[in-house]
Amino acid sequence: MEGSIFSVVNLVAAAGWVLLVVFPRRRLAVLVASRVVPALLSGAYLAIVVSIWGRSPGGFSSLEAVGQLFDNRWMLLAGWIHYLAFDLLVGSWMLQDAEKHGIPHGLLVPLSFLTFMFGPAGWLAYRGVRAAMSARRRALTDTSVLRSSHSES
Repeated sequence: MEGSIFSVVNLVAAAGWVLLVVFPRRRLAVLVASRVVPALLSGAYLAIVVSIWGRSPGGFSSLEAVGQLFDNRWMLLAGWIHYLAFDLLVGSWMLQDAEKHGIPHGLLVPLSFLTFMFGPAGWLAYRGVRAAMSARRRALTDTSVLRSSHSES
């Protein structure tokens, strides 16, 4: 049973990522990827945690306790769903933020893949790209201002 749910949530999460990457300008696609899919994943997560919590040894007080918690396959599945939901939320935020900051979608695609596969590494890479592009824009703007002030003199 856990294996079937694992397969389904992986497909659902992958569908959300495909919508973000392939249809970044389609409002319905972005809505489904950024709200509906994370809500479905969160619901599955909550259902598993509520049904298992307190019946499985372990907890969050130490690494050993977390390891014990994840010895239960249902809690391991819940942890995986947690990753899927949050990585997709981060990817959705990156898409919206990239649009605000003029980051080309072509640059966002590999960063989205990195976020899908390695969550925090993708977010960190995105922040680096965003910072580099902002610095470049500022430098280009400063150069333009200097050129225009010299030509007026």
